[in-house]
Amino acid sequence: MTGGDRRAPQRRVLLLIASSSYKAEDFLDAASTLGVAVTVGSDQEQTLAELAPGSSLRIDFQQLDRSVARVVELHAEFPFDGVVAAEDEGVQLAAAVGEALGLRQNRPEAAARARRKDLFRECLREAGVPCPEFRVFPLDADPIEVAAALSDSPGLPCVLKPIALSASRGVIRTDRRDEAADVYRRVVGIVEAANEENPGATPPGVLAEEYIPGEEVALEGILRDGMLEPLALLDKPDPLEGPFFEETAFVTPSRHAPEVQSAIVAAVERTVEALGLREGPVHAELRINGDGVWPLEVAPRTIGGLCARLFRYRSRYSLEEVVLRHALDLELPEAEPGAAAAGVLMLPIPRAGVLRRVVGQEAARAVTEIEDVVISIHPGGEVVPLPEGHRYLGFVFARGESPGDVVGALHEAQERLEIEIGATVSAGA
Repeated sequence: MTGGDRRAPQRRVLLLIASSSYKAEDFLDAASTLGVAVTVGSDQEQTLAELAPGSSLRIDFQQLDRSVARVVELHAEFPFDGVVAAEDEGVQLAAAVGEALGLRQNRPEAAARARRKDLFRECLREAGVPCPEFRVFPLDADPIEVAAALSDSPGLPCVLKPIALSASRGVIRTDRRDEAADVYRRVVGIVEAANEENPGATPPGVLAEEYIPGEEVALEGILRDGMLEPLALLDKPDPLEGPFFEETAFVTPSRHAPEVQSAIVAAVERTVEALGLREGPVHAELRINGDGVWPLEVAPRTIGGLCARLFRYRSRYSLEEVVLRHALDLELPEAEPGAAAAGVLMLPIPRAGVLRRVVGQEAARAVTEIEDVVISIHPGGEVVPLPEGHRYLGFVFARGESPGDVVGALHEAQERLEIEIGATVSAGA
């Protein structure tokens, strides 16, 4: 054959994005950098119209069989070379699509074990990985009976949480039997509200688990054929002791001793093996104390919110580009040791209401080492703090010579911000 265009056909990835996603823009930018075509699959028409008006697919994250059938039908006309879930909501569907089309993805049963906290705990226990005592209560359990049962197993203090919500939504520590019933009722209400917003969003149950004290860290990595490549170990310099577990700062590189860092990586390796995860991004949350390293969560996705942007300050490659390269079986970039320290601070929502404005953004940006301040909720938008809420007000990014410099800059920038929240206007007022 002579003449014509001999260029290889453009690779195409199916990007699954929930309506509440922070990550769409960053994944689309990474795809553009790689010259990759993107079809966006989302559960909301508005998301599709804004992100990919010419190449999109309306899907339902809860109706797996129906959504997979739609993807397979589209694949026959516009073949996909990879599928990526931007956040938790799409993890199960991405695995099912990967299985149907023979793409690089985790098995659906492995994705299910990772996403559901009860199944996750069962896998750890069976594999001999450090795991807190736990049990599951149905949503219709009597709160007084639950409080009495908690005193016996898993014991107090303990943490109550929905089985499958993310971003610390609905996660509450309770220390006393006389408060446990009210805490249980509150968690049940959060689960029911989540399912009203998105039917089937979380299974009908509440997980109660032993509270594990200690320092918390996060590990970001990529799996290729079951082998874990750590990308960054992130310290959480602010204590997370409850009663709510609103994450604030991440900073890298870690200041933990090399032997502790090795133990953290080994714990994640054991956990992904127990779960059966083999491909794609891994975001792990762990606690460290005198009894060892305790995996709290190992999810087949990247770090939440806009936090992945901190990688831009330590590498030439974005985390999203690494994930897309893996999904499309492209060569992964080499690690870049010795890069500057970097960190991100997630701005908490102090109280419920309507956001009026955030004062002091320029003053915060003027702090040495601060790279950017991003307010992710527009003025006039409703704001709900944890544990009922699941969004952050914004993100502050910093880069410096050392992790200590970065932490100091993040906290100084936060002090310069003033958040003005007005009362929510009730219907009919």
